[in-house]
Amino acid sequence: MNWTKNIRLRVLTLLSCGLLAASVWGTGAPAQAAAAPACGSGDHGLLQQLQAKHSAAEETPLSFTDIQFLSGDTGRAVGNGFMIGTSDGGCHFQKIYEGQWNFRQITFPDNVHGWALASVKEGTDAYLIATADGGSTWKRISETAVGFERIAFTDSKHGFGYVRAFTYYTEDGGLSWSQIKTPANTRGAEFSSRSNGWAVVVAPGEGYRIMKTTDGGASWKLSLKSAFAYPEYGRVYAKGDQVYALLYGGTGMSQTSYSLYASSNQGKKWSRVIAEDTAGGGPAPGSGTALLKKGPASGKPGNMQLVGNSTAFLVGYSPAGEKVAVGRTFTGGKQWANLSPIAGFDGIISFPGSKDGWMAVRGQNTSSLYATKDGGATWKVKFTFKGTGQ
Repeated sequence: MNWTKNIRLRVLTLLSCGLLAASVWGTGAPAQAAAAPACGSGDHGLLQQLQAKHSAAEETPLSFTDIQFLSGDTGRAVGNGFMIGTSDGGCHFQKIYEGQWNFRQITFPDNVHGWALASVKEGTDAYLIATADGGSTWKRISETAVGFERIAFTDSKHGFGYVRAFTYYTEDGGLSWSQIKTPANTRGAEFSSRSNGWAVVVAPGEGYRIMKTTDGGASWKLSLKSAFAYPEYGRVYAKGDQVYALLYGGTGMSQTSYSLYASSNQGKKWSRVIAEDTAGGGPAPGSGTALLKKGPASGKPGNMQLVGNSTAFLVGYSPAGEKVAVGRTFTGGKQWANLSPIAGFDGIISFPGSKDGWMAVRGQNTSSLYATKDGGATWKVKFTFKGTGQ
């Protein structure tokens, strides 16, 4: 990956931080929306031509691939060729971007600066692109396609790029990258800062090892062992004192087995929160007692969101059962509740707070955004794309 070492391209022309408020969100909702007596619904009249194009070609309807909310009111949702946003909790949405980029993942450390992994329309190669005006315009940072599976920026300059086996770090907004040393056989890593990181390591025939570094990868120490005959990969989520290790078992018949481990003291002590065995995926990794034998929606695990030092959310979805749900803890994993599901095939969550959250759900020929004000106990649809036949 020659693009990972000292990629130096022309520096982006940064727009002023106040530009987003004028060019994207405005001083409030648009004039016509401000006059509306109530919150909007459906597709809010957005992206009509793009929707019609998909419908005429009998293509997959517009759908959401990622979401990120900075507060309960303000956030963005992206998909195949578009980005939309709201600044009033979903009463009104605006089109932020429409163009060539099919977004796979976004990361916005603030309301102005953002990065994305995106492919050109109908392409498969992913490029690293960046915006300095909240998402209205994008510039390609990587001259060639990148191998990153995931990116995360902590501010306007510093960020991490992840592939399953390796981790990279940037201090100049993604123009150049340096590799962080991770243990051999790493199959998933997470850094909360340049110094502090976690790695899921596979020991063939033995199981998973969760390793921790506090010196930027110079040294690693064992934090958790989980026995499993065929370890493949996992994901660590870390914020403050909280650490969660999501370890995958097998997959079959649209079912995935997994275990979720939690620590509320930075990995000094772990508990097994969920151990979901499935007929298609076999046993969950690890052994011993777990709080629950099923995760949210009794289905596959999606992404997690950590809030503060004790609150965490996990989305789960069952394609066969056509349901999506959230599981949560307010006690750092000591207690866990799987909440009532809604209809859908899969979902992505973004929780900026312990009560306010958002979820993008793909349904039968639809893609919708839902909001919650009670930590996922109940959801209200705020935006929906409908395909043909709806």
